[in-house]
Amino acid sequence: MEERVISLTVENRFGLLAKVAGLFSARGYNINSLVVAPTEDPEISRMVLTTSGDQRIIEQIIKQLNKVIGIIKVTDLCENDYLERELLLVKVNVANQKRTEIIELAELFKARIIDVARKFLTIELVSETRKVDGFLELLKPYGLKEVLRTGTVAVSRE
Repeated sequence: MEERVISLTVENRFGLLAKVAGLFSARGYNINSLVVAPTEDPEISRMVLTTSGDQRIIEQIIKQLNKVIGIIKVTDLCENDYLERELLLVKVNVANQKRTEIIELAELFKARIIDVARKFLTIELVSETRKVDGFLELLKPYGLKEVLRTGTVAVSRE
């Protein structure tokens, strides 16, 4: 099973997000992340979702999405080059002797410390999903208090 990034151009109207989620739910497929926002045209929105499956499952998902009224275009971004980013906000437990290590790790990943408290550091990272995953793995031994992720946003390369 491989993770796929699917971009949907959709009409910006009530209930369409529920239809997309319902399509996945009814067939037992999972949405790993979902980001929805208006485009430069207020009548049109873009959904970027990630899901996992073999080639047959992905083809079925795309066929089903193309049948949904209100979806203008479905693109499997993994078929070509694309750029992706994810935003991570994480609160990390800090003991005084470990604070410097955590700050150095954040610098290595080009993350920013956005809040400093006595017991916690809050760190922001904008990067590719795999780098976000790697950063979190390295922070786990310090103790994660809270993890918030936006999900993947992606755009095809020209």
